[in-house]
Amino acid sequence: MIRLVASDIDGTLLPYGEREIPQEVFAQIDRLWDRGILFCPTSGRQYTSMRRLFAPAADKLPFVCENGAVVYGPGSPGPVLSRTVMERDRAVALCREIVDHPGWEVLISGADTSYLCPKYGEILPLMESKGNNIVLVPCPEEVPEDIVKIAAFCPTGTAELEAVLAPRWGQVFHAAVAGDEWLDFTLADKGTGLVALCTGLGVGLDEVMAFGDNFNDVSMLSRVGRPYLMENAAAELKERFPVRCRRVAEVLRTL
Repeated sequence: MIRLVASDIDGTLLPYGEREIPQEVFAQIDRLWDRGILFCPTSGRQYTSMRRLFAPAADKLPFVCENGAVVYGPGSPGPVLSRTVMERDRAVALCREIVDHPGWEVLISGADTSYLCPKYGEILPLMESKGNNIVLVPCPEEVPEDIVKIAAFCPTGTAELEAVLAPRWGQVFHAAVAGDEWLDFTLADKGTGLVALCTGLGVGLDEVMAFGDNFNDVSMLSRVGRPYLMENAAAELKERFPVRCRRVAEVLRTL
């Protein structure tokens, strides 16, 4: 029996480049709610951005945000069920390395605020388009709250980010590719965030269905009773998760 459906957003519910959740997904969320099945978006996005994206159903949904670093229960606003903070000195050192590298940008996440130290013109409108709460700071040291996630942005792709940052910083934090241009660092991951959510809701992991398409979804997919990988996922992931789908809504109809 499925009691909770967890789904990644970008590349899973939303094809890359699209900005609005399909109406069929909202119809399925409402139908599942009536049957006592919760739907939970899981993403590297912040809480405010996710609530705006899911506005027609937001009060019914729990949210696993910032790749699992902050977890909210249903409500308006929902209660914080879990928050995993990065060690400050190490977090700032990683941010400083990203800022100092030519061509890279850093996105620093608090509980519900995105802090930017923009060097170029691309990252600010990109984050504004996602509906984030944004504050500009002159340097990472000036972020005024606990840091829960750090994202490195490279417009030419993640290969360079992985080669330079992952070997060392991946020993300190969880490092995960979160899209074609993003490499995320947290102490939590979507799997630990989902565990915190299930504990708070009294749901067993074997009662969870989950959908994902990228490497930052592995920790979630590997824990649940019914994982689905999107057909557009990397071949390496397809070897690990044989059950796949083209559209999330098509599977939701079967519940």
